[in-house]
Amino acid sequence: MREIEFAAIGGIRIGHAEDRKAATGATVVICEQGATVGVDVRGGAPGTRETDLLDPVNLVDRVHAVLLAGGSAFGLDAAAGVMQYLEERKIGFDVGVTRVPIVCAAVLFDLTIGDHRVRPDREMGYRACLNAGAAECRQGSVGAGAGATVGKILGMDRAMKSGLGCHALQVGELKVGALVAVNCLGDVVDPLAGRKLAGPLNDDRRSLADTEAIMVEAYADRKNLFTGNTTIGLVVTNAALTKAQATKLASMAHDGYARTMRPAHSMVDGDTIFAMSTGPVEADLSVIGLLASRAMERAVVAAVKNAEPLCGLACWADLAPREMQTTR
Repeated sequence: MREIEFAAIGGIRIGHAEDRKAATGATVVICEQGATVGVDVRGGAPGTRETDLLDPVNLVDRVHAVLLAGGSAFGLDAAAGVMQYLEERKIGFDVGVTRVPIVCAAVLFDLTIGDHRVRPDREMGYRACLNAGAAECRQGSVGAGAGATVGKILGMDRAMKSGLGCHALQVGELKVGALVAVNCLGDVVDPLAGRKLAGPLNDDRRSLADTEAIMVEAYADRKNLFTGNTTIGLVVTNAALTKAQATKLASMAHDGYARTMRPAHSMVDGDTIFAMSTGPVEADLSVIGLLASRAMERAVVAAVKNAEPLCGLACWADLAPREMQTTR
């Protein structure tokens, strides 16, 4: 097993567009020939588009793009720009008079950072498509990760900046990768290093509090104070999968969330993972799933380690010793 570039999976193009001043953005993964896609939504507050279509019992079995965006439910508007881009290039489901591009999407809540009046829209979705290429995937405070934050249980003034990360693995001909915008309520840990990377800041603004401990201590408080969350991601493989298998793969990839985010899948997160199959490689679904969960784990870590300070929020590099920053 070896690490590869996410874009090296083949059959896809990745594009980002963002407004750094407003701290929001969008990321699109385009598969022009169409891909088999499944989804697993586990958070209690999701914002999604075209996920019902991915049910294995439903008709359409080819998806042409998956969009991840900020802006909460407003950000779903960016999918219209992706559809426009694809229709102009005659990519989509043939309905006779035109082709209807199938664009699935999920959004995260980033309205409490930057300018909440600016959200991903049709223009930004279109621009992300124009920026799409087959080269290395950018990471950090870009695209859907532009406004991503973590550790918000003590308020935004104690939160930390996160971002977008990706990671991919190859075994023989099989390739599996993950791309994720990390915007969770709680802490992010690196399970390989056994170290907490980000979370709510203590009063000294240099050390990290424990989100789960804070939540347990306040177990009787049922106020919905922490709505600015949701981690959204995509797993891509060149393995040949059915819609049912892709759905199962999305489910298995959530293990990567559980290993790195504490807590994951809360009622105030809309945690969602899509799974996209682009190729003909035959492989055991259990093996694809374990690789996907491992890739997602490392992608979450990469999202935090590649984030930059923004809007007054500190990032991992601000707190980590210099010798750790050289090994991200």
